[in-house]
Amino acid sequence: MAFNIFALLKRLPFIPEKKFLEWYPPFWLMGVKVLEITNNGRVVRLKLPLTMFSKNMGDSMFGGYQAAVADPIAAIVCAKIFPGHEVWTRSQHIDFQHEGNSDLELRFELSAEVEQQIKDDLAKKGRSTPTFEYGFYRKDGVRCSKIVNTVAIRPRGYQFRKEVKSVEKLNKNKG
Repeated sequence: MAFNIFALLKRLPFIPEKKFLEWYPPFWLMGVKVLEITNNGRVVRLKLPLTMFSKNMGDSMFGGYQAAVADPIAAIVCAKIFPGHEVWTRSQHIDFQHEGNSDLELRFELSAEVEQQIKDDLAKKGRSTPTFEYGFYRKDGVRCSKIVNTVAIRPRGYQFRKEVKSVEKLNKNKG
């Protein structure tokens, strides 16, 4: 089994939530700072600094940095709010609307409406696939990147039906 630093950090009760995110290896290497985590993790604000390593050829924020920071946020929030489920990013789309020519602030919020929809889905179907919209903002307040992120929330041990059927078919053909 591979070593998972994220799982290790989650098990250490003395690590504050802000440091937990900042020490997540990809975030730490990019210099991400947590500006705010409130409402039991439902509101998250992160600072992605514009550095010589994060600049693209046009002297603005490299899109890959934005994608790497935006990717796990919705899943991390959902995993915290809905424990006992497997949670992962199912898809992500980024609309680069304006140049990211300063440090960027990621702003994410899990609304009460979306949270209730997830609860209803889990109660009725045992799973949920919510979509979140959030963004990166420049120092001047302009949203430079719109993030549309879809998260899969599934019961522990969940396997996609096609995978299960193909494995069952394979096992049937062997016997």
